[in-house]
Amino acid sequence: MNRRSFLWSAATVTAAAGAGGAVVLLSDRGTPAATAAAAPATGTARVVRTDLVTTEPLFGTLGFAGEVRVSGVTDGHSYTWLPAPGAVVAAGQPLYEVDGRAVPLLPGDRPVWRPFAAGMTPGPDVTQLNNGLVALGFAHGLTGSPRFGTASAAAVRRWQHALGVPVTGRVELGEVVFAHVPLRVTTVSADVGARPEPGAPLVVATSTDRVVTLPVPVDQAFLLHVSDAVTVTLPDARTTTPGTVSAVSPVAVAPSQDTPSDRPPVSTVDVSVTLADPGAAAAYTTAPVSVSVTTASVRGVLAVPITALVARAGGGFAVTVVDGPRRRQVPVTAGVFADTLVQVSGGGLAEGDVVEVPAS
Repeated sequence: MNRRSFLWSAATVTAAAGAGGAVVLLSDRGTPAATAAAAPATGTARVVRTDLVTTEPLFGTLGFAGEVRVSGVTDGHSYTWLPAPGAVVAAGQPLYEVDGRAVPLLPGDRPVWRPFAAGMTPGPDVTQLNNGLVALGFAHGLTGSPRFGTASAAAVRRWQHALGVPVTGRVELGEVVFAHVPLRVTTVSADVGARPEPGAPLVVATSTDRVVTLPVPVDQAFLLHVSDAVTVTLPDARTTTPGTVSAVSPVAVAPSQDTPSDRPPVSTVDVSVTLADPGAAAAYTTAPVSVSVTTASVRGVLAVPITALVARAGGGFAVTVVDGPRRRQVPVTAGVFADTLVQVSGGGLAEGDVVEVPAS
């Protein structure tokens, strides 16, 4: 049993004493050594064989993963349409509009930095364009190709015809945006009617993937590993949904300068948790949540109610086994605590035995 569990067990037994009247301290021979008050009323419970899980709550924020910042890449007279915060933009849909021409969104990680035309140098940006044209149904057999050849030019012409823009077979700088798709717009830095400025901040967005971000104190980071199962309690404090640890940052973050003076500064590690059912959090955009993390678990162990533990005068615990009119104290070692039960081990105790507990 670790130090935290031991302190908890001692506190729990003390609390039980306060509720029931007194805790009997037993001598090493199992006889009463001292009684702080009159013997409390008692009941009984059975020793069970079960699985126990101990959890600890951590607190974080429900939001969206993968922030993306889009800057303007073309000039013009004015922005004629901009998305509203909260809008979701899918592949092929316009992210914004300049001088009446929509600038569509295609999937990719690299920003646009040159025009696309036949004879250009192969590169990963061309691969993004070819992949996007295939995904939209305007090309076949170009997936993964870094070359812009006649097949790419033909696919671009088909795409331009569908968009209702001049059919050139080229994609000029500023006529397409690459980013994670679908994209959820969070803030818009420009205004409709403003003059486009290449390089100026335009849109901040995220993916539509729900994620919980946990700033975990460094001394608790060992509790979490990628692929660990956790339980997320949503902001209504009642609804829970399963989650999985998707990322654990290898870098600790220094404590904030805004830490209250009555709290010691603590460095943290950022942990990301994805939801098994993102729809469970559909009612929330950004909200505080709690995450239950398993700190200990055992299977198929003997367990008794925590209130059955009796503190021994020489240290440790015992339980009082009831056998008809007879009572005997059996020394036990306390293991994992979970809800109202505690793991117990030691000779002289078996599944189904009746133990004494404070009367409810």
